[in-house]
Amino acid sequence: MTRPDGPPPADLAAPEAVGDAAQPAEGNRPGVTSAGAAGLATLMSAVLAACGGGSDGSTAGSGTSSSGAGDGSGTSSPAPAQPASAAEAARFLQQAQFSSTQAEIDSVRSLGYDAWLEAEMNRSSSTTGWDWLVSQGYNSADSGVLYNGSYTDFMVWQQLMSAPDALRKRVALAWSEIMVVSADGIDGENPSFAMAAYWDLLNQHAFGNYRQLLEAITLNPAMGAYLNTRGNQGENPKTGRLPDENYAREVMQLFTIGLYQLNADGTLKRGANGQPIETYGASDVSNLARVFTGYNWDTTGHVKGTNPVKFRNPMAFTAARHSTMDASFLGTTIAGNTPGAQALGTALDTLFNHANTAPFIAHQLIQRLVTSNPSSAYVGRVAAVFANNGSGVRGDLRAVTKAVLLDSEAREAPSLKSATWGRLREPMLRLVQWARTFGATSNDGKWIVWNKSDASTALGQSPLRSPSVFNFFRPGYVPPNTALATSSLTAPEFQLANETSVAGYVNFMQNAIAYGVYGSSTSKVSVDTYTQEMALVNDPPALVDRLNLILAAGQLSAATAAAIRDAINSINPNSDWARKTRVWSAIVMVMCCPEYLVQK
Repeated sequence: MTRPDGPPPADLAAPEAVGDAAQPAEGNRPGVTSAGAAGLATLMSAVLAACGGGSDGSTAGSGTSSSGAGDGSGTSSPAPAQPASAAEAARFLQQAQFSSTQAEIDSVRSLGYDAWLEAEMNRSSSTTGWDWLVSQGYNSADSGVLYNGSYTDFMVWQQLMSAPDALRKRVALAWSEIMVVSADGIDGENPSFAMAAYWDLLNQHAFGNYRQLLEAITLNPAMGAYLNTRGNQGENPKTGRLPDENYAREVMQLFTIGLYQLNADGTLKRGANGQPIETYGASDVSNLARVFTGYNWDTTGHVKGTNPVKFRNPMAFTAARHSTMDASFLGTTIAGNTPGAQALGTALDTLFNHANTAPFIAHQLIQRLVTSNPSSAYVGRVAAVFANNGSGVRGDLRAVTKAVLLDSEAREAPSLKSATWGRLREPMLRLVQWARTFGATSNDGKWIVWNKSDASTALGQSPLRSPSVFNFFRPGYVPPNTALATSSLTAPEFQLANETSVAGYVNFMQNAIAYGVYGSSTSKVSVDTYTQEMALVNDPPALVDRLNLILAAGQLSAATAAAIRDAINSINPNSDWARKTRVWSAIVMVMCCPEYLVQK
């Protein structure tokens, strides 16, 4: 489950080292000028001050954060139907998808929030991750291709950076951090196709019903391999074999009900002793595990390498390998002689209909898309939509996603928020935002962007590369020795933030913004020309204003905007190279300042 991924094969050498040969010599690279670097250091100090090591401040998936750090009123005023300004449209877009270009801002302002969401949710899905891998010729029996897991990275970066259905991709990415399968734990034959099938399921069900998503994920071969459902067998008294409990535990703890009983608004229920009440115990886990036995590959149509469909077909059931014991858990009993499909359906129905599931899922989606510390009222409103979409349907993810993004707390102006409202932008989202905002392309169509998990040289995070089933960070993480800790507020993404990762991000983005992200000496993802920014290169205030809008949704303080203007104004635009330096420096400083990094 947490196995580290090995180094890429020799024919897929590490990227940036190879790419350096194609870039200008070190002494000729503009980078950030000395004045710009000083300004950048000042802008980053607030972020560094909040960084630090330490353990999680709470148990993952506990659903405990209902601090009232939102509007604090416990009531809901209607959310506006239209954004009041371009900045408000940009802020909405940066929660709902990855970027807020001027064209995207204009679209939201023209259509209004709800109509824009409807249009995007109805947009035809783009090429699937699976089909993209096939288009690249990665369905090959050649051993150098067959066992290569790095194509997962190319596939998912391509999907995130260039697919037209950005809302669907953003929501699918959020689900990938809740129902985690990590490429670091998938090996053997065709690991990239296994991950693509998992990714495609998240996209397929992003605006469907949670009950269907839950079953699809349960039977997904990558999930089966990651959490040991595939090949799981019933008990054998002669050998002492018992069903593996991994998936039974995690489907409750992380995918549905969490560790502690919750009120409808996500706040903890407490016993007479004042302590949280556990949702399940060891007996529930061992009994539920019996349901998830008897499943393995469905090899129908599978051809090794060239048609690896056993990684996409839902796992098949074999009755002879299934537990014959009764399964009693969470107040439900499934008789041991119940047919496998029926037993699975009853188990998943039990979890889906549990009182905890609506607030637990509501809280996690809000954290992934909008804010780390939603008020209990916000969680309660979204949970109510999960429980009933208004037409008597439970688990309608289209309605739930809308509820998350259109809630009055999400749409309320940042100026009305507390200082602790919002979320730290995840590093992988920042890179995707850069690519989409400025129209990055792959020069050879291969989108060779490698695993960016190294914190010292890259982002410290890479999509579908979580270090464990608990995601890149825990929902209840509290940065130690910070004002957030003093206030008992969570900041999940700060689990990735430390002196190494902050510096690594700055250095990585400086190179990416200027030269692109190299996959080899001849392959890169880059922005050919920052046309609109170059048109403003001689007008630093206008340039910073534009970047403030499209990157930071207009949230830069006057002092920060002035510091960036002063830094780039110190660069004399007396050559094409210097003018490019102005633009590159302005972008990197905006993308490294606290008001950008903390998304309101």
